Amino acid sequence: MNAKQIEGKRLFVIDTNVLLHDPTSLFRFKEHDIFLPMVVLEELDNHKKGNTDVARNARQTSRFLDELMTDMLPEDIEKGLPLNLQQVNLAGNNCSGRLFFQISQIPDRLPATLPGNKVDNDILGTALALQGLYPDTHISLVSKDINLRIKASVVGVHAEDYQNDKVLEDVNLLYTGSVELDDTFWENHGKEMDSWMEEGRTFYRVQGPEVENWSPNQFIYHTSDGFNAVVRNIEDSTATIETAKDYTAHSHTVWGITARNREQNYALNLLMDPEVDFVTLLGMAGTGKTLLSLAAGLEQTLEQKRYSEIIMTRVTISVGEEIGYLPGTEEEKMAPWMGALMDNLEVLTKPSEGGEWARAATNDLLAQRIKIRSVNFMRGRTFLNRYLIIDEAQNLTPKQMKTLITRAGPGTKIVCLGNIAQIDTPYLTETSSGLTYVVDRFKGWNHSGHITLKRGERSRLADYASELL
Repeated sequence: MNAKQIEGKRLFVIDTNVLLHDPTSLFRFKEHDIFLPMVVLEELDNHKKGNTDVARNARQTSRFLDELMTDMLPEDIEKGLPLNLQQVNLAGNNCSGRLFFQISQIPDRLPATLPGNKVDNDILGTALALQGLYPDTHISLVSKDINLRIKASVVGVHAEDYQNDKVLEDVNLLYTGSVELDDTFWENHGKEMDSWMEEGRTFYRVQGPEVENWSPNQFIYHTSDGFNAVVRNIEDSTATIETAKDYTAHSHTVWGITARNREQNYALNLLMDPEVDFVTLLGMAGTGKTLLSLAAGLEQTLEQKRYSEIIMTRVTISVGEEIGYLPGTEEEKMAPWMGALMDNLEVLTKPSEGGEWARAATNDLLAQRIKIRSVNFMRGRTFLNRYLIIDEAQNLTPKQMKTLITRAGPGTKIVCLGNIAQIDTPYLTETSSGLTYVVDRFKGWNHSGHITLKRGERSRLADYASELL
């Protein structure tokens, strides 16, 4: 590599954890060049064994590198490999940069005064040496490791996080699933409005400038007159909306449960709608995500016979210390992780009246119609006519989320629950979580819906703790 080749471009030194997080990161730096220290290749080799996502990503990165080197001579590698693999189709990423490797020992590594002999220091030393060799080139170290970025700043190397996995720049921009109409809405949109009835359901056809900003299955409401409706179809500046069913009334209960606020009512509308195949519910602890999802699942599985069984799963990431291996079958191993789901199930299957019937029904439901499955064994499976609940979905990566959602066969409904403010997976953030990813990607599909639950309904103690602590 010579200075003329990289003049006017940025040169990114890539940390191993970026490649283990996203193998396609090699092709996401557009016109800029990439430099891989030799120690990064050694770390990829150390992580390639196993069935974890990290191991798969390590192997995929190695395959990409092998394909880039096909038919290349040593002098071609020294000049930099063009990052233009045809089989890597990334929308919006016209990659025209080159990939350089560390092919010899770089002189003038880290200053002797910097202590430590970790691999991170070798990567940092490489970036520091490149900065000295090419003073006119902007050298950047890209790492998911915040401590390495701190060390880079200490020694004067520009460092940044890998940003391309972020769905949004700001989590506050995330789609909420509902929008309040202003007081002038009907003046601007009600002049040529049509209305009709179908099977006891009321529909409206409205036109106007705000319609283009709506999404299918988004809820619209007007606080002053109590109007609540869901968007069914959008064509240009014309939308078909339907009045939302009122699940706050005791005449419309779902397995004995009524909605306690507006957002819970919208959630039940989505959960009970057979035309909505994919539902995402966001909200802090105590907003009723799990209870509403289970109630809707029980109603549609046991009463309406719409689904053959309920499947519950979640990623097994601990909040505290690991407790070691768990004995038993798959369901027995997953039982400790399913405490929240089981707590809500006890509420739903133990009514105040019923006695022996209630206890018998509880045992029957748990044994026959509700299955607990591990995320680790989902690959390759297909679920037919199932009601699948994915709890703590904020801890899943976009790739893991894709793996789970693509398991759905005909007649299956998937419900994803989570709180993006409580992410326990390393290197995942509110803007890069798989849950954020699917909320943003599915908002324009006619058979999906999303609601952000805002009010806690657990207890006054829990509500106060959520606000104070």
